[in-house]
Amino acid sequence: MSQASAISPVVSASRRCDIPAFYPRWFVSRLRAGFALVANPFNPAQVSRIELTPDSAKVFVFWTRNPAPILPYLRELDENGQGYYFLHTLLDYPRELEPFSPRPPRAVEGFHRLAGRVGPDKIVWRYDPILLSPQTGVDFHLRAFERLARVLADATRRVTVSLLTPYRKIAGRLSGLAGAGLAPYVPGEEEVSRLMTGLAGLARSFGLEITACAPQTDLARFGLSPGACIDPALIRRLFGLDLDASKDLRQRPACGCAKSRDIGAYDACLFGCLYCYATSSFARAWANYQNHDPAATSLTGLVGRPGGNLLPADS
Repeated sequence: MSQASAISPVVSASRRCDIPAFYPRWFVSRLRAGFALVANPFNPAQVSRIELTPDSAKVFVFWTRNPAPILPYLRELDENGQGYYFLHTLLDYPRELEPFSPRPPRAVEGFHRLAGRVGPDKIVWRYDPILLSPQTGVDFHLRAFERLARVLADATRRVTVSLLTPYRKIAGRLSGLAGAGLAPYVPGEEEVSRLMTGLAGLARSFGLEITACAPQTDLARFGLSPGACIDPALIRRLFGLDLDASKDLRQRPACGCAKSRDIGAYDACLFGCLYCYATSSFARAWANYQNHDPAATSLTGLVGRPGGNLLPADS
């Protein structure tokens, strides 16, 4: 891949871990330095330099469950003229599934605090992933979604939903919840129809646009349109920036996101959600956090090894 074909003015922070919640000091340190180093998650010896200067990084997309720690640093993005918006995950699962995530109403309070700072247009609510189990079936989700939509509708304009993708790395730990009735199952067409039709109707009743993240099947018949977390149309509307709208081929086939550059690292989030695809080992995530240096050039210090191959900028 040539350097030019990989360059994007959008920086993702991050699909791989919650930078706003756990690593805001590192983020602002790299922002001031103008770059970050990021290891290829599948070959840590390959390291990319991601430029974060205002000339290179026009828009930051933050993925979070707790935006409060990064709020004091948003002023620097404003002063730099760099745009940003938030993808804020907020669900209401049993503690067994989300042992350390902020719980409602604390999470709702944080969501509103963020909206007060950046405005509702710059927050996308993620009700995602939807895990169907004996204890969290269709009725559970419709009730939970309605409770949350009722209190979030004035703080956002859009909600994104998706069904759980059964990655191999999470299957074992989720199957261990069978005794609690929380082991997931693959829903049939009738359940998917009732769930998605119900969610779409509830979203509309609260004035929310609803989209589907990486749908494995056509959900338009239920009232949902395909969504994109790195959304060229939203970025154009919010920031006047025209992106190359072609799909990011590094993402899963059903993903509709445009190209971006991710500065995060896997095995670095401490929320411990059992369905999380980005954490293979919670012990490793804790160790990476304990060893983290906010002044380091990379998030977890897994770059710059002897013999490492520094790739061209933005590769």
